[in-house]
Formats: sequence, C-alpha cells, structure tokens
Amino acid sequence: MSKPVYGKNAVQLRNVEKISSYIWALVVAFIVFLAWTPFQVGLFNGQQIDFEKPIYVSSLLSSLMLLVWIGLYFMKFKLEEQRDLLVVASLLLPVTYALSLIVAASHYMAMNLLFIQSMYIAIFIIALYLLQQKQLNVVIQNAILAIAYFIVGFGLLNWLGNWKFAGSLVGWFSNTVKAGKYLDAVMTDANGLRLTSIFQYANTYAAFLMAFLFVAVFALVRSKKWYGTVTHGFMLVPIIVSLLLTLSRGGLVMLPVVFILLLLFLKPAQQILWIIHLAISGLGALAITSPLTNLGTKLNTTFTSAAAFKGWAYLLGASAVVAALGWVIQHFAAPWLQKKLGGWGERKLTGLWLPLGALVLVALIAFLLIGTSVRSILPSNMETRLENINVKQHSVLERITFYKDAMKVVKDYPIIGTGGGGWAALYEHYQNNPYVSRQVHNFFLQYLIEVGIVGFVVCMGFIGYIFYKYIRAYLKRDKDDFNNGFFFYIIALSILIHSLLDFNMSYAFMGILVFIGLAGMGAVMESKPLRKSWNKPGLRIGYLVLLAVGSIYLLFLSISYIGSSNAAFKGKSLISVSTSYEEIKTPLVEALDARPSHPEAVLYLTSLDLQVFKQTKDEQYLAEVSSLLTRALKDEPYNKSLLTQWASYYDLKGQSDLALAVYRDNADKFNWDIDWYDALISRSQTLAAAAHEQKDEAKTQEYVTTGLEAYKHVVDGVEHLKTLPPEQLQGRPFSVTSTIASNADKLLLLSKETTSTTTQP
Repeated sequence: MSKPVYGKNAVQLRNVEKISSYIWALVVAFIVFLAWTPFQVGLFNGQQIDFEKPIYVSSLLSSLMLLVWIGLYFMKFKLEEQRDLLVVASLLLPVTYALSLIVAASHYMAMNLLFIQSMYIAIFIIALYLLQQKQLNVVIQNAILAIAYFIVGFGLLNWLGNWKFAGSLVGWFSNTVKAGKYLDAVMTDANGLRLTSIFQYANTYAAFLMAFLFVAVFALVRSKKWYGTVTHGFMLVPIIVSLLLTLSRGGLVMLPVVFILLLLFLKPAQQILWIIHLAISGLGALAITSPLTNLGTKLNTTFTSAAAFKGWAYLLGASAVVAALGWVIQHFAAPWLQKKLGGWGERKLTGLWLPLGALVLVALIAFLLIGTSVRSILPSNMETRLENINVKQHSVLERITFYKDAMKVVKDYPIIGTGGGGWAALYEHYQNNPYVSRQVHNFFLQYLIEVGIVGFVVCMGFIGYIFYKYIRAYLKRDKDDFNNGFFFYIIALSILIHSLLDFNMSYAFMGILVFIGLAGMGAVMESKPLRKSWNKPGLRIGYLVLLAVGSIYLLFLSISYIGSSNAAFKGKSLISVSTSYEEIKTPLVEALDARPSHPEAVLYLTSLDLQVFKQTKDEQYLAEVSSLLTRALKDEPYNKSLLTQWASYYDLKGQSDLALAVYRDNADKFNWDIDWYDALISRSQTLAAAAHEQKDEAKTQEYVTTGLEAYKHVVDGVEHLKTLPPEQLQGRPFSVTSTIASNADKLLLLSKETTSTTTQP
C-alpha cells in the first residue's frame, strides 16, 4: 500500500495535479478547435492557403503545451519502466518524417505532415502522463464523450434543416462556416444526400461514429449512476441513425468486424449486455431511419418547421424509449447476469462462445440485407448501397487499383519514402487509369509511401508494442485499469481498422483521437522495470533538453509559417479587389520570405508579374518570374500549376520551343491528363508547321516525332482503358478529342512531306 503524502510534498503534488488539469483543459480546447477546423493534408496539392493555417496554429499550441509539460516534469521525469520508453520512442515518428524531407516529392506538403506528426507526439506525451491519474483519466473520457456527442448532434441539426442554428454554434471560431452554414455537413454525390457532420466526408464520419457507438455502449454498461446510463443510452439511436445516413459501405462492413474483436475482450455477462443494448438501439434506429431520410431530403431542399419538428419527434422519441429500456436492463438484468455468469468469466475460452455466435449472427444479417429483399425495409438509397456491396463494385475495384499503384511508388521510394503528401504529389505519374484521388484510401499504405520501410517499421512497431503490452495487461484482468484503458482501446482500434479502407488519419482530429487512444492504453499497459542504467541523469536530462529544443524550434517555425500563411491569404484576397501591383505584391513577397517555395504564393505573384510584363514589356518582371519558378520547382517538381506557369513564361519570352520542352519533359508526370497531352500535341504541330515553312527539316522532324509520340501515348491509353473491368469507372475523360485528331493528322502529313523531301535525289 502506498504511503499517504503530507506537508510540503502534498501541497506540491496537489499543485502539479491542478496544473495538469489546466493542461488537459487546453488539450480539450485544442481538440475542439481541430474538430471544427477540419483539414486534410495532401488533399489539396499545393492549394492550401484556405486550409494550411490551422496546421501551424495547431503546431504552435502543441509546442507550447509540450514546453509546459517539460517544465512540470523536468525533475519528476524518470526512465524507470517500459512505459517511460514510449515517450522516448515516440520521437522517432516525426524524425522519420523529417528524414523523408531529403527526397520529398513536395516539400510544402512534407513540411505540413512533419508539423502534424510532431503535434501528434506532443499530445501523446502529455496524455500518457495525464491519463495515469485515475480521476483525471475519467474527466478526460467524459470530455471526449461530450465532444463526440456534440458532433453527432451537430450533424443531425444540419440533416434536419437546422443549419442556421448549427452554424451559429460554431461560426464564431470556425472558418468552415460560410454565410451562416457549415460547409458540406450534408454532402451530395451520386447516391444522394450523405451525412458528414464536421468531417465533410461521409466515410470518415462513419469511422468516427463506429468508434463512439462502441464507446457509448461501453460507457453505458460501466456507468454506476442512473444519469450516466440514461445519457449514454439516449445517444445510441442518434449515433446509429447518423451512421446509416452516411451511406458508408465501408462503415457497415467494418462495424461487425470491430464489434466481434471487442467482444473477445469482455466477460460473458458484459458480452450479453453489449449485444442486448446494440440490438435494442439498432431496432429503434431502423424504425425511424426511413422517415428521417425522407424528411432530411425535403428539409435540405425546403425548410419547414412542421417537417423539422416531426423529424426531431421521431429521433427524440426513439432515443428516449431506448434510454429507458437501457436503464431497466442495467438496473435489473445486469446485476442478475453478473451474479449468474460471474464465475464463467474465470474459465478459459468461455469468452469465445458469444463472439463466435455473434459472427454467425452477423453473417446471417449480412446475407439477409445484401442477398435478399429484406433490405427493402431501408430507404431506397440505403437499399441500393447495400445491394452494391460486392467485390466487383466500382469503389472496391478502384481501391484495389489505388493499392496496386501505391506499391509502384513504394518500389521506387522504398527506404525513406516520398515525404508527407507524397501520394498526392506523385499519383498521376503512377496511376493505372485517370482517377482523381489524392489519398490512397488506406492509412498504412499511405504511411509506407510517405516514410518508406524505415518509417513504416518504426510506426507499426510503436503502435504494435502498445497494443501488445495493453493486451498483456488485459489478460491479468486488473478491472479498474483495464476499464479505463478499454475506453481508449475502442477508439484507437476502431479508427485504425476502418483506416484499412479509407483516409481517416488524414484528418488531424482523427489522428489526435488515435494518439490519445494509444496514450490511454499506454497508461495502463503492462510495464516492467528497466535496468538502472537507463535512468542516468545524463540520459533523462539529455532527452528533455532535446525535446525542449525541438519544441522551441517548431514553436518559432510555426509562428513564421503563420505569418507567411496570413500574408499569402491577404495577397490572394487583394487580387480580386485591388488594381495596385505594389499593394498585391507586398504581402505575397512577405509570404515568400518565410517560405520561398510556397506553391500558391508563387503562382499568384508570377501571374501578377506576367500580367504586368504584357503591359509594360519590362524584362525585370520576367526575371522575377524565372527566379521564383526556378526556386519553387526545386521543391515542387510535380506541381502541375507551377509547370504550366513555367511554360507560359517561355511563351511570353518568345521561346515556344522551351515551352514545348516543359510539356514534353514532364508529360510522364501526368500520364492521364488529356489536357496536358492535348497542349503537347497542339504545340508540337504549331512548331513543326513553322519549322517546315522555314525549311528546317531537322526541327520539323523533331517536333513531329514529339507530337506523334504523345498521340501514340493517348491512343495506347484509350486501348488500355478498354481492359478495365466493366464495373470500374474510368475516372477523368481520356480520349482522342477532335483537336487531338486534327493535330495528329497534320503531324502525319508533315511527317510524310518531310520524309519525301529528304528522300528526293
């Protein structure tokens, strides 16, 4: 038994715990900030002025919080057990991203990912120590649940037409609210309306909902207070309804997988309670999903108070009924089950029977919903989505193509990867057909691409070690610690498993949830003592000093990048309202002082210079364009917009042959961009005709060859697309257009004329 702490030491301990609580309050505010400022790194290739600032603000805040942690734990931090080594090992994750900068396909996106990885580790380190305080651990769990429930409510407010109210709740701090409406909280695609809440992407919202559905059931079963039982029970129906409204097939496929994996960790009585609560709430949700779908479709077109009231009545009524039943079950049935089945939990393999039965039940339900007319109980759009779940469905075939193309990248960049955002920069070079996807739709493959085998082994070793040590602790069944850790285990496991099919981890908010989940598991994992040699003052202090230096560096770099982002955004805004060259140029130059190769700032400033040159014919503007583009393309060699601007620069200089060379030499980077090849063939034909008129047969033949090779590439590509499975969508248009055909005919004619001229005696 630990000894009580009295006197000065007790006061110091209370002060540390109080300050720890303040740090956690900052962490919660930080999570909320990220939740309503969603950004996906790598999704917008070189066009992130509207999205980049939250990255740098997040890095700034996390660096400050980590410095506070270092100050608090400078004297207390010790390397005494395996858990302490996690703090040291975690630094390897951002280090591998820093290493990948050496060969980064896009320095801009690679730096953004380095900021985000550093932020994850800062949050992990802080959370790992905060979560070891049991009372604070419970507070943190409740805070995370409150945020999750608010996100669910926020999404349903938008679904049921209350978007003005929803926007007013977050509009005062979120830049995603425009004209009082949160953008794409309800998105529209070929399947109709899909609920996305704060994520603006239905599949990631489905992953979030899946995680917190199981967290809510866990909290419900564990709760000792009636109001906790009722609250968590009340939220089950909104979560399940929201999950159905996302129309996410991946979510529905992964839901039973995660459910069965979680059941394996529960005792028989808990397994039965989980199944009962999920069955009741599932039936309640299914009973109201169809009318809520129809009402939401109408309300997102034309709002009426009567329809909104009706929708809320369905939702709140079903939720109240399920909450009441949940309380009855927990108050009467749960104690009886614990008494009857308590002894079973100590027997080996007894926990396997219900998961195996659940597996059979899930298979039966899946068969009924996918293979029979039972699915007709669902709204027509959901019925169609379920009907199309098969291995030949286009989204499955597209993902398989992404994964094959991803391995091509790994083959060329095996050791340290392509840098953060590497797939977004490179995928057009490696793609099998002209799809548009700046994400691999698999977190693990995308991570492998970005940091190579070295970084991938580090990351998987880090995550795998925490899961392994946590599961070892579970086998010893320390009830209190296990329950606190299981909350976080559910979050990390659910999101990571769903990330096998999608890019959830490209959202910083989801990444933070996963790393807090890992920290929560690490806080209660089996942790053996280390040798005393690990705890030498030199090692401990050296690590903390290294951590402090890195945090300070990122702090000042974040401040610099925030200034650059503000200046770039100001320059972008001025373009549409100002006619003053100097007024627009000043903030853009300021932005480039901090980041000389910022793609969007370079594009805006070079466009401005090219326009002024057209008016003044002053060569100094072209010289500035040359300098800016040369510098930027060293860091962003795959940026299509910068390369196009480079060709425009040569056109204005009257060097059309060099402009053609830009298109020719970079054509393989954009193998399926028909506009690129259209321009390449057209330019080749124009230059070939001009050279033919000047009787320069060598140049004529050179340009003809360039154009005809590009034309052959298009023809071969069209033939290749015919080999795609009929269920797989082609992607962007790619065909022999009338312009391409016309220019190709002219090139063939010139080729014949050139050949006949050179063969004449």
